[in-house]
Amino acid sequence: MQGGIFREDLEEAELKLLHSKAAKSALSAGREREEEPCPVRTAFQRDRDRIIYSKSFRRLKHKTQVFLSPTGDHYRTRLTHTLEVAQLSRTIARTLKLNEDLAEAIALGHDLGHTPFGHAGEEVLNRIVPGGFYHPKQSLRVVEKLENDGKGLNLTYEVRQGILHHSKGMGSIMPSERQAQAITLEAQIVRLTDAIAYVNHDLDDAIRAGLVREDDIPSNLRELLGETHSARINTMVTDVIKSSLESDLDRIRFSSPILEAVTELRGFLYDRVYSASVVYREFVKATKVVEELYNYLLDHPEEVNFTKGNENDPLSRRVSDFIAGMTDRYALHLYSKLFLPSPWEV
Repeated sequence: MQGGIFREDLEEAELKLLHSKAAKSALSAGREREEEPCPVRTAFQRDRDRIIYSKSFRRLKHKTQVFLSPTGDHYRTRLTHTLEVAQLSRTIARTLKLNEDLAEAIALGHDLGHTPFGHAGEEVLNRIVPGGFYHPKQSLRVVEKLENDGKGLNLTYEVRQGILHHSKGMGSIMPSERQAQAITLEAQIVRLTDAIAYVNHDLDDAIRAGLVREDDIPSNLRELLGETHSARINTMVTDVIKSSLESDLDRIRFSSPILEAVTELRGFLYDRVYSASVVYREFVKATKVVEELYNYLLDHPEEVNFTKGNENDPLSRRVSDFIAGMTDRYALHLYSKLFLPSPWEV
């Protein structure tokens, strides 16, 4: 066809223009179920669009990042966190001549399986559900099994692997040598940008909430990373680009000084923000909500309109799927309906 840019043109451009170590959509390991390719979008572009149009993605706007159901309009949610990770991932991938579409798709899908109430919900489900609960595995479960009325999104292997390996918890921010060999460079970008995003925007939200002040940030971190929110992000992103190029894209990395600083800043957040009494009190309340909902629904499965696609799984897993898919406000509404008395209407 003439007069436009079609999938074959984009695939050819990737082969010509991207770094030799970049993932190429035409060379993807494919999908679990074969399907006709889109005439205008590459495989990774199609994955990105499927994620954006999914119900799980829309629900992220009402899921906690750090502060539970904040009334202020400018606090982050799980959705705004996801968008910030996607933006940072696109910037780094574009600059390194890696596959921007793949990095964006992984970033947009990385938290689809996150629970209501942030890590409070994840921790309680991990404690009480047989076999545990880990949100990267749940995000993969969402796109493979639970979305689209149980059909899943049928994403490419590269996007699914990137979603599974994005998280690091309190472990090393950079992937281990073994992890780096198992996932694409684009997936490694998302692992680092997830950390860049949350240490900076959680700090920004904590300052907005009055939990900490700019002056409370250790002086060595302010001196190395920058005195402002935007300066710190710019320092981290620029360092990832320069350090990765210096290694000839052997892997996506921070330099040693910046990695130490980011790790220290994360520790500062755990000590001063995530463990702050005002945050912890809400954490305890959220834990109670999730645990009581889980136990009730386990005893009364007939009251649950379960997600399709997991009919053959144990009841405990089906209940955890149901709870993990809840928004904060839906969980609170259901809790109120089940456990709090309603005014008697005459």
